[in-house]
Amino acid sequence: WSNQRQFLASRGYVVVEPEFRGSAGYGGEHERAGYKQWGQAIQDDISDALTFAIRNAGVDAARVCIMGASFGGYSTLMGLVKDPDQYRCGIALAAVSDPRHMYEFTWNDIGSLGKTISLPLMLGDPKADEAMLVAASPLVHAERIKAPLMIVHGGRDRRVPIQNGERMRDALVKLGKPVEW
Repeated sequence: WSNQRQFLASRGYVVVEPEFRGSAGYGGEHERAGYKQWGQAIQDDISDALTFAIRNAGVDAARVCIMGASFGGYSTLMGLVKDPDQYRCGIALAAVSDPRHMYEFTWNDIGSLGKTISLPLMLGDPKADEAMLVAASPLVHAERIKAPLMIVHGGRDRRVPIQNGERMRDALVKLGKPVEW
């Protein structure tokens, strides 16, 4: 149960919240299946869930918006990049705009152990997997975004520092894309 999802559903919205690979809801194997899959298989799971809802739950494909926070915010940005014709709008809250930023920021709450062990395992090694991380960067591929986007970010966010949102906003403004900050 989530008050935000319940609020949207009570207003007539269909809320699709898949348990994509990489999340812990279906055990360790399901979670490990998402390692190094940001913007790839994880994003495919989200698109597949939407396709299922369109085909089986009466969702109007012409009226779909993608929204999420933190990793969900990243997934919102990546959904708009990877499947630009699938969404009418996007709302990204506290979104990672480039996975490489997770290694850059020194004042976030991810410690040195997380940056040297956990992140390379789950997200990818910043050197060995650089091409994969670049391919999974909404910031690098901002020109693909077609739908209007609202970016919401807190100035004191330590998990996903605000520079993620500022960089994404600035890139979209420079490209003349519709963005609300």
